[in-house]
Amino acid sequence: MRSSISLFYAPLLALFTPTFSTPIYQSLNLTSYLPATNTDANTNALTSRADPSLTGYLGAFFLGDKPSIYFYLSNGNNALSFKALNKGNPVITATKGTGGVRDPAIVPGGGSEAGKKWYIIGTDLNIGKTTWDAAQRTGSRGIFVWESNDLVTWGNERLVVVEDATAGMVWAPEALWDEAKGEYFVHWASKFYPTSDTKHTGSPSAIRIRYAYTKDFKTFSAPQDYINKSPTNIIDLDILPIGGSSYARFMKDETAKTVFMELSSTGLFGTWTRPGGASAIIQSGVEGPAAYWDNQAAGKAHVLLDFYGSDGYRPFETTDVQKGNAGWTASDRANFPKNLRHGAVLPVNAVVVSALGAKYP
Repeated sequence: MRSSISLFYAPLLALFTPTFSTPIYQSLNLTSYLPATNTDANTNALTSRADPSLTGYLGAFFLGDKPSIYFYLSNGNNALSFKALNKGNPVITATKGTGGVRDPAIVPGGGSEAGKKWYIIGTDLNIGKTTWDAAQRTGSRGIFVWESNDLVTWGNERLVVVEDATAGMVWAPEALWDEAKGEYFVHWASKFYPTSDTKHTGSPSAIRIRYAYTKDFKTFSAPQDYINKSPTNIIDLDILPIGGSSYARFMKDETAKTVFMELSSTGLFGTWTRPGGASAIIQSGVEGPAAYWDNQAAGKAHVLLDFYGSDGYRPFETTDVQKGNAGWTASDRANFPKNLRHGAVLPVNAVVVSALGAKYP
């Protein structure tokens, strides 16, 4: 990510609505996750505008002790109301690695794959077969990958190792298309042990966020540090584009068990600030932030926070992302399902909504 990444979700979601007479992947011509922005060059103030072409939301989650991927579709265009697809059964079940997948992230194709391919990536971890200590010392160093041409049918499962033998684990991978580099930028959380500690029995480094580039989610560049706040442990990074070179990023302080956000107006490798100061947080006792823009209300954003000791994801919202940590308030969760765990939400159009409903009634 040491380059200017144009619109983190660009090519994501200005979804067109042609008829089903052409293959569905041809109808999903995605151009931008942020439908549009107004930018004041003097203040870098940005206002995200709603997009009438987006008519729903697709959510991908795992369910606590059920490490598979479950799809949820919004009820209409309500960002806070979801229903289970596939009669509540998983849409994707891991067959490789530990046999369990957590923390799914939906990655829209970029470059020549824009509007033609999507990826789901996730953590290779079945906690029912191990312990949390073992999972961090000798856990999987790979990333699960699945592909789709239409957001409906998924296949080509693979497990790709991205870290070397000094890493204890690879957790919560996410990815985005880097327009300037012409490759996907992938990030995850890892901790490391000295090369002499081959069995990882000693003291590791703090957990930090790592990144690498890939063109195909098969071959990755050598990973590097992206966020290292040692001795604080940082996991579960999620990034939301505000527009232009401005971004918000959310992460969990694994040491304090809190989620907070930072802002940058100078790109993903620019200067990041923490609104409210070093102790400012959105919420404590949570993890797995998943942020997304509202389809209808201009300037409104949502973030799901996983109350891992309770009933899973709960929605929060703000009408001013740049206000920072203090700007987020709990949303009405009367129609939001309980027990959804760390995942992702993708705004979609009517074509995708109809196709998903037909495939997974």
